[in-house]
Amino acid sequence: MTGQKEDPEGSRFLTELGSLLDPAGLLTGADVRVRGVGWASLGSCQAMAIARPANTEEVVAILEICRRHVVSVVPLGGGTGLVEGAVAAEHELLLSLERMRSEPQIDPMTRTAVVDAGVTLEQLQNAADAHNLVFPLDLGARGSATIGGNIATNAGGNRVIRFGMMREMVLGLEVVLADGTLLSSLNRMLKNNAGYDLKQLFIGSEGTLGVITRACLRLREKWRSQNAALLSLTSFDNVLKLLKFTDARLGGSLSAFEAMWGGFYDTVTAPHNGIPAPLDRGQPYYVLIEALGGDSPGDRERFETLLAEIYDSGVLQDAAVAESLIQTMSFWQIRDAVEKLLELGPMIMFDVSLPISAMEEYVAGVRERLAARWPDHRCIVWGHLGDSNLHLWITVHSSDPGDRAQVEEIVYAPLHEVGGSISAEHGIGLEKRAYLSLTRTDPEISLMRLLKQTLDPEGILNPGKVIY
Repeated sequence: MTGQKEDPEGSRFLTELGSLLDPAGLLTGADVRVRGVGWASLGSCQAMAIARPANTEEVVAILEICRRHVVSVVPLGGGTGLVEGAVAAEHELLLSLERMRSEPQIDPMTRTAVVDAGVTLEQLQNAADAHNLVFPLDLGARGSATIGGNIATNAGGNRVIRFGMMREMVLGLEVVLADGTLLSSLNRMLKNNAGYDLKQLFIGSEGTLGVITRACLRLREKWRSQNAALLSLTSFDNVLKLLKFTDARLGGSLSAFEAMWGGFYDTVTAPHNGIPAPLDRGQPYYVLIEALGGDSPGDRERFETLLAEIYDSGVLQDAAVAESLIQTMSFWQIRDAVEKLLELGPMIMFDVSLPISAMEEYVAGVRERLAARWPDHRCIVWGHLGDSNLHLWITVHSSDPGDRAQVEEIVYAPLHEVGGSISAEHGIGLEKRAYLSLTRTDPEISLMRLLKQTLDPEGILNPGKVIY
């Protein structure tokens, strides 16, 4: 005797799932435990099992079975999330769409793509590129983040200032509801004003209202020029002047404005990391700007003229201009090398949004309060400043939950006063749920609960995430 209680209902549930799926479609035991459900979380999965459907019909059947047995379902994308949005308890089923990644269906004329939820962002980017088109969403986890996860979290990334967040790229969705109902609305048109835009309910809902299985996405014509520069500046006021000047002078072609506080740049370009520093280290601020256009020689001339004018204005301390695609990628390598920050200690990762005019005072206040409690703390700041989005990675050299709670309060509480958000692009999950009222009003949260109750009355879809 093992001393464990028998679970005949759970056994019947798994038997029924096993009869539906092929051998690769259902993982149990050790095959579950080695999996991760978030960035750098390998070996943390505690789910009862992992269902890996091969098509939408199997997703429908799985949810029908789960509803009958009242088993909760936690949808999983590429496992790159940072807010505990795909954590499943031992009595819950993890639903991974990783096998649903057939080749995207590209229509060059309408510039659309119909894509399975399990397709990775990089796979879609490559498929679009083969037709001389682009899917402009881009982020560091492009090789593993999935389209379904990008939609469910309304992903942002590096080029929001030009192309918007994931929400702006979704034309239509196919979604399976909690009771197994298939909602198929794969609209391919840019303009469709016929009634409620139901897809918006599921974009950014983190799998709490339905399981996204396919999407029709908007593609763009491939740009013919890509110009980038890495700049150093001595004051945040100059950073703001640079943003306003470049956005105005580049005539809508500014695609990225990535700000890095000096601590970020100095850390990732430290000699032992093997990432070259194109500019001298030790400056307060660094900015990576990128412009995408359709006139290669003309765009280059305008870009260089712009930089010369900015330099003459006294806004810049120094500048490095990319002379090739390889140099452009080396600039982006600096911005994307966030894993180098983990060497500083156990990191608490934050993704917030606030008016850019309030950022300098906000960051200074956070650092002051951290220093009062933990003099040896490190607070590394960078982000998509042109999109009002900052990332703060903080270590107080402690893994104590109480210390973490104090750090969260220091970071989140001031956002309410300036009309900021506790999440710019990563979502809420479990991690930020307790702070949602700092960002959303009581009537808003009540309506969220009403939507959840209406679409998922049994509460089986990703329970406990986003809202209580």
